[in-house]
Amino acid sequence: MKLPSHQRAFDFINEALQGEGCFTKITGEVGTGKTMLCRKVLNALEPLENRYISAFIPNPVLDEESIMYAIAEELSLSFAPSESYYELLKIISEELIRLSVLGKTAVLFIDEAQAMTEGSLEAIRLLTTIETSADHPKPLHVILFGQPELDELLQRPALRELNHDLSVSYQLNTLDRDDVEAYVNHRLMKAGYNGSNLFTEKAIDLIFHASKGIPRLVNILAHKALMVAFGKGDYTLTEKHIELAMEDTESAQQRKLLSRRLFSI
Repeated sequence: MKLPSHQRAFDFINEALQGEGCFTKITGEVGTGKTMLCRKVLNALEPLENRYISAFIPNPVLDEESIMYAIAEELSLSFAPSESYYELLKIISEELIRLSVLGKTAVLFIDEAQAMTEGSLEAIRLLTTIETSADHPKPLHVILFGQPELDELLQRPALRELNHDLSVSYQLNTLDRDDVEAYVNHRLMKAGYNGSNLFTEKAIDLIFHASKGIPRLVNILAHKALMVAFGKGDYTLTEKHIELAMEDTESAQQRKLLSRRLFSI
């Protein structure tokens, strides 16, 4: 099953890669599938190695020099451990120009980008300013995946130029109630189940309420509820199974307590 929000984001990324901009930003709450989407785009680019060279940085809590080392390693460049930041910048720039002359664009994927420093982001932005012939593709496109805090980070005065260079900005949405039901049924089918509905309508309602439509939490609750039902020998999952799963899931417990407080006001 293709989650609607992920498919739209995937399409926007494809359009951005073919456009003139150098930065794409994808944001979403924890558990909305940013890393899954990142991997999907990476996999889609693999057969297109004649056009794109991919580089992936999963944990970008690095200073300017360290981020250059990480990029150089991802591009399989040779460099001495003693290379300075400026030497690394030159080595990477020369490689990006070489790739562009060959008709290729380097695509840098950065996950958890909200954890980056202003200096590291600005260092990457400088790489996107490399000039090449109009006949050649842009040397570098950067795709930032991050939590909503990334929006706040990019609004800082020191990063106003990078924010201005964003060609696509997209926020991953959570699932609505019908999406949750379709998602759960799809996961069951992928696991090999092809019988009648395991979850009652009210059970799905409760999963949606407890998870707020966050795919990761939907998975956790459904999985734990299935384990509860298996242990009891039940063949249909009801609200009771979901409630027991919620009691064993901290984030769902917090949502349940918050809901009770709101309704008691």
